[in-house]
Amino acid sequence: MKLYYSPGSCSLACWIALEWAGADYTVEKVDPKSDEYRRINPLGMVPALDIGGPRAITQADAILQYIAETHPQRRLGVDGSAEQRFAFAETLAFLTGDFHPAFWPFFSPQRYTTREDEASLEAVRTAAHARIDRVMTHLDGLIGSGEHVHDGRRTIADAYAFVMARWTERLPKTWRAYANVARFMEAMQRDPAVGKVLAQSKA
Repeated sequence: MKLYYSPGSCSLACWIALEWAGADYTVEKVDPKSDEYRRINPLGMVPALDIGGPRAITQADAILQYIAETHPQRRLGVDGSAEQRFAFAETLAFLTGDFHPAFWPFFSPQRYTTREDEASLEAVRTAAHARIDRVMTHLDGLIGSGEHVHDGRRTIADAYAFVMARWTERLPKTWRAYANVARFMEAMQRDPAVGKVLAQSKA
């Protein structure tokens, strides 16, 4: 397998998951906007994972679940009852549908206003702070008194949440302001696989 990634992006979550899974893989740093990469993923988004099929598979949450399902012995996903599977799917849906989009106005304010002056763009970035705080507070609740996002154990949700929570380093209120998130982030930073990925990606 080959993972296409860009530094600092959610593609690093897939890289961490591949390490946790003990998968046989390589990585390639790409410019998502380049014509060369758009031949791999026409949407121009990372990650993409080449698994030897007719096309690379895309979308971080789908790739994370693929990694978990193809390496069941590592227990990075969830089996069990319909309720247990739902709870895990709900957590991933939150990370994909609420957590990730909360940062979009901050990183790409030009998408949310027709104005081009810096004051207007900064207003969009500032408006994003409240939404980011809301999803960080929810993540704090999911973690609770432990060191994991779901079910008190390591899953692909940990990798996904970790990479995105790091983005708050660019905001006035960082992950350190949320007690449970801070405990989770510090535990993740001690993880050898996480350290390896961060060092090699130079994120």
